[in-house]
Order: sequence, then C-alpha cells, then structure tokens
Amino acid sequence: MTSQADVADQTLAGERTTAKAAGPAKPSAFKRLIPRTLLSRSLLIIVSPLVLLQVVSTWIFYDRHYDTITKRLSQGLAGDIAVVIELVNRDSSDVQRAQVFRLARRSLALDVTLEKGTFLPGDAKSPGYGILNRKLNKALEERFGYPFVIDTRSLEEQVKIDVQLPDGVLAVLVSRKRLFSSTTYIFIMWMVGTSIILFGVAVFFMRKQVTPIQRLAQAAESFGKGRDVEGFKPEGALEVRQASTAFLQMRSRIKRQVQQRTDMLSGVSHDLRTPLTRMKLQLAMFEASGDVEDLKSDITEMERMVEGYLAFARGEGTEQPKPTEIMTLLRDVVAQTRREGGVIDLHTEEDIILPLRQEATRRCFTNLLANAQRYGEHVSVRAGQRNHAVEITVDDDGPGIPAGRRKDVFKPFFRLDQSRNQETGGVGLGLTIARDVVHSHGGELRLDAAPGGGLRVIVRLPL
Repeated sequence: MTSQADVADQTLAGERTTAKAAGPAKPSAFKRLIPRTLLSRSLLIIVSPLVLLQVVSTWIFYDRHYDTITKRLSQGLAGDIAVVIELVNRDSSDVQRAQVFRLARRSLALDVTLEKGTFLPGDAKSPGYGILNRKLNKALEERFGYPFVIDTRSLEEQVKIDVQLPDGVLAVLVSRKRLFSSTTYIFIMWMVGTSIILFGVAVFFMRKQVTPIQRLAQAAESFGKGRDVEGFKPEGALEVRQASTAFLQMRSRIKRQVQQRTDMLSGVSHDLRTPLTRMKLQLAMFEASGDVEDLKSDITEMERMVEGYLAFARGEGTEQPKPTEIMTLLRDVVAQTRREGGVIDLHTEEDIILPLRQEATRRCFTNLLANAQRYGEHVSVRAGQRNHAVEITVDDDGPGIPAGRRKDVFKPFFRLDQSRNQETGGVGLGLTIARDVVHSHGGELRLDAAPGGGLRVIVRLPL
C-alpha cells in the first residue's frame, strides 16, 4: 500500500513537473508592484485612502483657497499702486511727488521711487512663473494701462514692480508678506503632522496584529523541521487564535500517530526475535544437511529484516534535536566506514552547527554511505553551505538507478532488480530511513545521476 506521505510526494513531484513543463509564470505588473507581506499590505490599505484624501484636500485648498487669497491680495496691491500712480501724474512737482512717496511708504508700506527719463526695454519680461505672477499680472492690467514688469525672484523678501510712466519708470518695492498667506503652510503642516502621527499609531497596532501570525508561521516551520515547539500559545485576534489552536491540535495528532506507529512496529519486530531465537537453537541440534543450512540462511535473512524494521522504527523515535556540528558528525561517519574497508573521498567546508537528532542523522549518513559502497568501488562525499542550507552530496561509480525508478526506491521494503545486485542488498529500508530522517529535519533528499555514471544522492538541511 502507498502511504499518505508517498502520495503527497508524488503529487508534489507531479505539480513541479507540470510547472517546469509550463514554464515559470510571470507575475503581472500589478502583482510586482504591491507589497508581499501582510503588514505592508495592511498598511497600504490604511495609507492609500489617507494619502488620496490628503492629495484631494490639498489640491482643492490650493486651487480654491490659495488661489482666491492670492487674487485678493494682488488686487489690493494693484489698487494701492494705481492710487500712487494717479497722485504722481496729478502733480509733477518734485516736492509733491516726494510727499506722495512718503505717504505711500508710511500708510501703504510701499517703497516708491521715480527714475526720470528712463524707459523699460521693449523686450522686458517678468521673470518667474507661478500663481503669484499670474494673479499680480492680471490685477495690474485691470487697474492701469501702463506697461510694467514684475520681478518676484531677484529679491528674497521683496517683490519689485517697474511701471513705465510718461516721464520715467516708477519702481515699487513691496514686502512679500503682503502677497503671501501663511494659512496655506499651516494647513499643510497640520495635515501632514497629524497624518504622520496616525500612520505611526496604525503601524504600532498593525504590527501587534501581525506578530501572532508570524509566530504561528515560525512554530509551523519549526515543527516541520522536526524541532520541538516550546512556549507557543494562541494569541492575537480571534481568527489567529483559532488557527493557532488548530495547529496545536494537529501537532498533537501527528505526534500521537507517529508514536503509535513507532511503538507498533518496534513491538512487532521485538516479538519476532523470540521465535527466531528458538528456531536457531533447534536447528543447532540437528545434523548438518542441505535443508538445515537453507533454514539457517532463511532465519539469518529474517533477522536482518527484523533489524531493519527496528532501525526504521528508531528513525521515528523520540530523540530530541541538539546543537550538532554537522561536518564533524559527517567526518566521524566517513571514518567509521573507512575502517570497515570503504574507499571514500571527503571534502567538507568549515563546521556549521545545526539542531539535529544526532543518532538519527548518523544512521542516515551511514545508510547512504553503505548504499554507495555496496554498489560502487569509489565513493565521493562533498558537504558545504549552499544559500540557506547545508548540502551533502554522495556520489558513487556504480550502475546507478534509472530515472523512472528513483521514486520507487524510497518506498519501504522496495528492492530493485539485478541491476543493483540484489544478492548483496538489504531489506529495502536504507533510503527510506534516510529520507525520513532528512524530512523530519525539514530537509530534502533527492537522487540524480553522478558525473561518473553512478548514483548521486543530494541531501539539503535548512539552516
């Protein structure tokens, strides 16, 4: 029978194959622009209407209030200048004009001078653009018909207006404060300031809501890697608490099911040892013959199978992960295999500490090296960090495994045909135990063709 894990692996492999055949799906431009995290998307939902409201409010204020205020101030200034021009043209004596200029400075806050005998250039233009230039230019055109030039850029705190009169150029200096309304900047500062405060409050509360979801994801990832999840409890919003409670119940059911399976398999395997031992004792009292030797061979094979069942059961035992120097552990396994006569080339990088079930991991590497040594004459092992995982590669120069049979070898008790030398093979649990150990640590074990034509086993354990 095919287990649920095998069905899940086959389904996942089928989905990956289909995805590779169809090619990587390119995300749309909209999906590339929007944030990927829940916190960012939540803040986007909150901030987008706020920013839109501010933009609309600012535009309406700028287009209406600021436009109207600037227009009124420009019209007032144009009226004052028109009065001064009228008084200057009424009496051309220097004494009278000096009195008009003093009156304009004292009562109208205008600094007025007259440069007699001068004329504005024919191509003179008002430097600068903007609403102030437009409104002031329009107001001056409405008040008098003399040529004029507005300069709002040369002076930092004043605006200069030159008006061409019949006997000279009338230069008027006026403070920018007469044409400027501070309510615009006050409005914008209040609006931006309150928005920043509200945005900070929104970030604080949204982070409080997202944190329980992140803890749930971390707990699920740790459990998937075979690490014990301690101190995790449901918290946050009601929906997040429900998801956390469901995760805790699922974890309990999985652990109980694994424990029951392990105890059952271990008990059955242990109970088989008693009759096997009894049979061996009875055969030892018989006279040597061909039939007796065949029975002894069968009993030996059954003992090997029982040991395989027990090893399989121990692979799903209750051993707890501990910080382990994986390169040191791998070197110890290779050294043990060499003492047994194996020829192995080992290349490792600097040591990396991972939370591992040491005995289970040792059994995994031992099975992989024994499998490679059984079918090949030369074995090469390489280990090092690749991206966010530790990758161990085991190559042999044996006959290899056909691509179509690589999924089958992970099935419990499955053995290949004579191309893998069945007579020297085990009971079909070596790769199964190795894959279960790797999966219990959240890793991945896959098979490929070695450069020398044999089998390549790639183990990836996440950091």
